[in-house]
This record gives sequence, structure tokens and C-alpha cells, in this order.
Amino acid sequence: MPEGPSIVILKEAVQSFVGKKILSATGNSKIDKEALVNQKVTDFKSWGKHFLICLPKKTLRVHFLLFGSYSINEETKKVPRLHLHFSNGDLYLYACAIRELDADPEEVYDWSGDVLNESWDEKKAKKKLKAQPDQLVVDALLDQNIFAGVGNIIKNEVLFRIRVHPENAVGALPPRKLTELIREACNYSYDFLEWKKAFVLKKHWLIHTKKTCPRCNIPAIKKTLGKTNRRTFYCENCQVLYGKPVKPAKKKTRKKCQKV
Repeated sequence: MPEGPSIVILKEAVQSFVGKKILSATGNSKIDKEALVNQKVTDFKSWGKHFLICLPKKTLRVHFLLFGSYSINEETKKVPRLHLHFSNGDLYLYACAIRELDADPEEVYDWSGDVLNESWDEKKAKKKLKAQPDQLVVDALLDQNIFAGVGNIIKNEVLFRIRVHPENAVGALPPRKLTELIREACNYSYDFLEWKKAFVLKKHWLIHTKKTCPRCNIPAIKKTLGKTNRRTFYCENCQVLYGKPVKPAKKKTRKKCQKV
């Protein structure tokens, strides 16, 4: 599933179509494609994992689900859900969900909830988290009402960076760790964006899909956790589980962590 940074990259890549009329609209999407013809694209926006095509009277909301993709000026062998042809090129959207919004995006979306939007508000995120103290951090980070744009890769990397065990409840985190979680969700999203643009994202993964913890040099754990049952990679040695009694550790049972 494309995460927020990937949608930002798409938004930036299609800016040449802003102000251009849609000359034809085809594809197997069930939206009224004929009504799109001759409409001028006024803007492209992104909110979390939503890609927005703004038109004078409506907005198309695109969600790429698990296997969605796109191409620009190059048709693939896949059948497009929507193909928009402009005088200066083509936009193809594949395996995605497309919905028409009659309301202005400014009335629909809370931009302060998007970790990659200039209006991102960490104070609001903290308030929302504190209202759900029993929610696991793995679920909280994937909650698009709190962290719009954060996906499974970002979730795993953030928890590893701040040394927090994925099975912690939000309310079990010390205040400083809760603040770290919020800030790192934003910070890592920007790192993700930079690395994705440079085609080096996977080279920077510390724990996602890894079999060994780079800090402790012991086997990493892979589980499906949370309400969404998403793949979670973590280290039981350096990622702390708060709120439960800790048995006294025997000598030399806890590995020494390296700085990562």
C-alpha cells in the first residue's frame, strides 16, 4: 500500500497537468467519466494516502489500496481504472478506488492531521492519542485520523527508532516517549520522502523486513499485530515494553546494544 510520501511524489509529478483540460477520460472505474471531459484541473492535493484531483465542480479522491499504482505518459499492460488524457500528456491510475467528492476538499479534510502537510499539528495528535489510552501503538500509528500518511513501513521504523515495543498500549508510554512517537512519525515520513525520491529507501530500513536487529545483533521478531494484523518487525531486547513487571535479568542475558 503506498504510504503518504509516495502520494506526495505523485502530486509533485503531475503538476504539469494543473490548468489543463481533460480531453478524454476512460477506464473501468464506475464514476461518470463523460462528465470529466473538458473540465480543467485546478489543483492536485494529497492528504495522507489520498490523492486528490481537483476540478471546478468536484474532486476525485483516489485511494491506491494494497496494490494500486500509476504511470505518467506511459501506458502499461494493466487495465487502468482511470486514464485522463491532456494536451500535454496522460495520467493512468491502476487498481485503485476512485470516489467523487462534491464538497470542497478544504471542508472535507483536516490538513493538520497529515504528517507531511505544513499544517501538521503534533499537539492535536497528542490529544487524540491520550483519548485512546488502551489502543496499541501499532494501531495508533496506522490510524489515519491521527497520523494521515503513516503506513506499515513507517510504523515499524518509528517504533524501532524510539526503542518502543509494538505491543505497548498508548497509555503505558512515559510522556517523553509519547512525544517522541509523535515527532518521529513526522520526521521519519520526511526521511522516507527524501529516500524514496533518491531510490534508496530500502537501503535505510533498520528493522522493516530484517531478520537481525542492527543494534543488538540478535534475531529480530516478525509478528502480525494489532487490529489490522499488519506485519510487524521489532527487537525484544532494545524495544521496551512498558507497564508490565520486569523480571530481574540474569547476568549476560541481555545483549549490549550498538548505537543505530
